[in-house]
Amino acid sequence: MSARENVEEKLDRKARMKIPYEPQLARPVEERVRDFEPTFIPLTPEEAMQAAERCIHCPDPSACVEACVVHNNIPEALYLIEAGDFIGAAEIYRETSSMPEICGRVCPHSDLCQGSCVRSKRGEPVLTGALEAFVADYQRQHGEVRIPKGKPTGKRVAIVGSGPAGLACAEQLVRKGHEATIIEALPTPGGLLIYGIPNFKLPKDVVSNIIQDLENAGVEFILNTRIGEKKSVDDLFKGGYDAVFLGVGTGIDAKMDVPGIDLPGIHQATPFLIQSNVDPQYLPPGMQGKPEVGQRVVVIGGGDTAADCLRSALRLGAEEVTCLYRRTEAEMPGGKKDRELAREEGAEFRFLTQPVKFIAGADGHVKAVECLQCELGEPDESGRRRPIPIEGSNFTVQADTVVLALGYWPDPLVGESTPDLETHNWGLIKANSETGETSRDGVFAGGDAVTGPDLVVTAMLAGRKAAASIHEYLEK
Repeated sequence: MSARENVEEKLDRKARMKIPYEPQLARPVEERVRDFEPTFIPLTPEEAMQAAERCIHCPDPSACVEACVVHNNIPEALYLIEAGDFIGAAEIYRETSSMPEICGRVCPHSDLCQGSCVRSKRGEPVLTGALEAFVADYQRQHGEVRIPKGKPTGKRVAIVGSGPAGLACAEQLVRKGHEATIIEALPTPGGLLIYGIPNFKLPKDVVSNIIQDLENAGVEFILNTRIGEKKSVDDLFKGGYDAVFLGVGTGIDAKMDVPGIDLPGIHQATPFLIQSNVDPQYLPPGMQGKPEVGQRVVVIGGGDTAADCLRSALRLGAEEVTCLYRRTEAEMPGGKKDRELAREEGAEFRFLTQPVKFIAGADGHVKAVECLQCELGEPDESGRRRPIPIEGSNFTVQADTVVLALGYWPDPLVGESTPDLETHNWGLIKANSETGETSRDGVFAGGDAVTGPDLVVTAMLAGRKAAASIHEYLEK
């Protein structure tokens, strides 16, 4: 009898609805704020089986599958987890995902699969994210993770950028028998997975395992090479590559144009997170040493990066950490879960607050942020209500360090250095959302470089779709 038949034979939705919800436990706050180690404690096999048993196996199409960006077959995986076949469940996820151990950790599950679980209507949902991460980890510990290589085609593809889009594209291409070379501007592969997401959310060894899988499958990595500087996309074609995939992300921090912005002690989010979280051996030149934050840190912004900066500042020893956001919490683009964790750890949030000036102390270092109180007006082009500063409502917030987490812009370098490659919106690459095809023959693109800042899973899916199109292109 198969796992599915075994589970279906004893399926009793009413009984399953009575199985108590057990959340995935986090390490105690007082312990986890002292280091950058993972926040959550991994599930045990027994906890995973009980958590999976809470799934009532809705009729198709299941809401959780429909809400998943890559449409993982979550019910089938949960059948197998409930039966104790964790490796089989991991293989189900790997059919549609190139990195379930990462998506199981960093996807905003409460907005996607988990948030769509019908059990949410009468209690707590099934722990879909934690279960995905559990089985992917279990497979590495007790089985084998191997990317099967297809019959060699003799075709070579250059992949620019080693973030989730580039890694997924490479993984799919080697399965088809193509040679894939990933070219990365930084000293180690992984892109934002290594340099942008703190270790307390995504352990670096989880990313390193995926890099190793690709190397074992024959993927070549060329590091410390920024396409558009000394080497161009044209040079890649001249060097013998048959196609190029651009997965360069959006790595330029958005700027703020207010008086005092250049004062010492004011940091952009990306270098702040890199210096805070990344192993010194992987740090780019000029970024050695962790930031000295002082007692009071102000983080400006409302996305996931802002929450990451808040939590990092607490781990660096700051006593008061405050987030300033010009709208209300309802308009914040970042995930609710990360904000809740930041609050648990001691961060405070001040809403309807617009910084207008940075003030220096006697030593020339930033000492305060002058702000205006805001009120909400009509929705703007983003669909969120526009913040309107209230004249004369000025007040100051003391700060030894300020971190600007205002969002990201595309790096225009690739577009500017690649003839016939159409871009828009300050450098985003124009590409077909289903195929990744660009205006330049043989050049494909996907991920944040096309959409602007988005989720890891959407970038991964873009890489997989582009790989399928590249394969068709090479076959022709």
